[in-house]
Parts: sequence; C-alpha cells; structure tokens
Amino acid sequence: MGSQKIPILLNCLAALLGAGGQYYYKKGSTLLSERIINFPIIIGIGLFCLVMALFVIAYKLGGKISVVYPFYATTFIWGTLIGIIFEKEPVKMGHFVGLSLLMIGLTIIALQIEEQ
Repeated sequence: MGSQKIPILLNCLAALLGAGGQYYYKKGSTLLSERIINFPIIIGIGLFCLVMALFVIAYKLGGKISVVYPFYATTFIWGTLIGIIFEKEPVKMGHFVGLSLLMIGLTIIALQIEEQ
C-alpha cells in the first residue's frame, strides 16, 4: 500500500467542501418557501458531489479507510470556523475542548502512519 498522505489531503479538502456544502444548505433553507430554484441548495449538492468524488479518488490512490476517513472529521473544524466567521455564531469553551480532542485524535492517527 502506498503513502496515505495524498489520500489524507484529499479527505481534508473534502471536509472543507463538505462544510461549505452545509453552509449553503443552511442558507438555502431560509429560501425554501420563497424560490422555485434554490441556488444555495444546488451549490450545496454540487459541493457534496465533489466530496464523494474526492473520497473515490482517495481510495483509488490506496487510501486505507481506517486512516483516511477519520480526517474527514476536520469538517467539524471547518464548520465551526464558517459559523463563527460568516454567521457570527457564539463559540463556547466546549467547542474548543471538542475540537482540540479531535485534533489530538487525528495527530495520533497521523503519527501511527509515519511509523508504518
């Protein structure tokens, strides 16, 4: 099995796109009764199609699901940042604790990869 670095990077990119898709779903949800064609939701669907394509490419390149897929969890980080920056959502200490634990877990996985 080849290096997991490119598949991991692809899943991290997928996470960013997935969080963007969620943002557009949220934006589109406010327009559901107002428009026949809902462009934010269409954009969200398009982003999730790209997410799925990146998953397939990552696995085609030899990505191990037990290594690569956990990095998609960075979508929680991106989603939190999008909420803070674009929606001006408040952030509590629990957010920082949870996101820190996520980063610790991903670091442990990444260190395991380097040992192989």
